[in-house]
Amino acid sequence: MRLRHIEIFEAIRRTGTLTQAANLLHISQPAASKLLANAEAQLGFPLFERVKGRLVPTPEADILAPRMSRLSQDLANARRLAHSLKQGRQGHLRIGCTPAIGMAFLPAVVAGFQKRNPSVTFDIRTQHTSELIDSLQTRDLDLILTLSAMGFPGLQLREIGGTELVRLSRNPQPPVSSLSDLAGMPLILLDARDSAGALLQQALEHAGIPAQPSIQVQTHYVACALVEAGCGDAIVDAMTARAMTKPGMYISRLEPAIRIPLCVMTHHHEAQGRLQAAFIEALEAQARAPSVS
Repeated sequence: MRLRHIEIFEAIRRTGTLTQAANLLHISQPAASKLLANAEAQLGFPLFERVKGRLVPTPEADILAPRMSRLSQDLANARRLAHSLKQGRQGHLRIGCTPAIGMAFLPAVVAGFQKRNPSVTFDIRTQHTSELIDSLQTRDLDLILTLSAMGFPGLQLREIGGTELVRLSRNPQPPVSSLSDLAGMPLILLDARDSAGALLQQALEHAGIPAQPSIQVQTHYVACALVEAGCGDAIVDAMTARAMTKPGMYISRLEPAIRIPLCVMTHHHEAQGRLQAAFIEALEAQARAPSVS
């Protein structure tokens, strides 16, 4: 199918008539009818049938509809981007990050970058690391930010800073908590499949401290919310802890410290554009700020 066929398909699905679909696409009704006929001829089956004066999708069209909708949205996004560039905008960045980074680190970088580059537009996705890797490898994203230093084929890994795991509690705590203080405590812990959770588990095992999670979670901010609700103490990254600490909540650094790398990933062996390079520099500058770690 051609792009014009996708457009007439989506227009008829939205409006239910050829006349309204033609108006939506700013073409004549005969032209719309011809486009539909061409699309159906190429496919070899009808896309719509007339029911009480309206065009209703056939079962085959219903199966095609989700994919057609995505293609139509991609086309609309491409047109918006082209229009932005035509109007003199300097670029567009597609960024992915884990939830912890999206809450506590990235907003400050984007805000500062927007002030210096007001015409730049962003598409920001918040996903788990495995999903971010998939999106980067399929080139749905330009760069991703993770709390993991694990490399992947075809991707370039660059450590730009780091944070550390801390103890978050509703009970008053000293500024520093020893790992041994956690022995026998029911804790809210990150899933060991999370890179930070795996590092914590390794540190506890190395210290001979059995981990006894009362609750296991996948994301740092959910762990913080559970602490706020009074479900127990949690071990989370310092960035998220500081972003989500409310009155009556206390942060303690762990001793020995468990460092978590903050990394940016891009496509390997691919020249970075000026805009992307400038944004990575902004990420590095923010990562060096004392408040991050």
